[in-house]
Amino acid sequence: IPFLQGYGLTETSPAVITTRLSHLSNKSIIGFLGKPVPNTEVKIIGIDDMTATHLGPNQMGELVVKGPQVMKGYHNRPEENIFIDGWMRTGDMMYYNEDGFLFITDRLKELIKVKGFQVPPAELEEIIRDFPDIVDAAVVGVPHENYGEAPRAYVVPRQGTKINPEKLIEFVKSKVAPYKQLRGGVSIIDNIPKNASGKILRRELKQLYEKA
Repeated sequence: IPFLQGYGLTETSPAVITTRLSHLSNKSIIGFLGKPVPNTEVKIIGIDDMTATHLGPNQMGELVVKGPQVMKGYHNRPEENIFIDGWMRTGDMMYYNEDGFLFITDRLKELIKVKGFQVPPAELEEIIRDFPDIVDAAVVGVPHENYGEAPRAYVVPRQGTKINPEKLIEFVKSKVAPYKQLRGGVSIIDNIPKNASGKILRRELKQLYEKA
């Protein structure tokens, strides 16, 4: 049975991007959202770019959208303006490949700010889950004296196994740029806090760090 997925927000009534049956014939594409629905325009712009300049393929940025299904604004809340030159900001970090397929990476508000660089937690989590005997992982930003913030990993080991935090840190270090390293450390926990839909509750992990 083919599975198709879509992407949208309450503010877009709700669809913006969908996968179509014709897209599934391309077996080389894994994890994509699809392409914009008819009569809908999308762009990927740089973080904090107030000019809405379109980025090129494989450059991560914030998705902004235009279309007849996009809201005009929040009722009686004019101060909450999420538009840039007619484009609605979604708060979602994405990129598109050379064929125009869109991929979501993270929420803008969840990015870890390391010395001016933006680090998507999901990117590190994907790498960490490839480490032997880790069944789940989450990454949050924690305060760091030299970097402002630094990524800290919370990992769940496979039952009956032990994880060496130093080896995990070296494993990640070998696969990422210096500013993405786990300079915030590693914690081993029994489970990753998530809501009913499976979204990681990063706030609870930050509270766990603050209590330590």
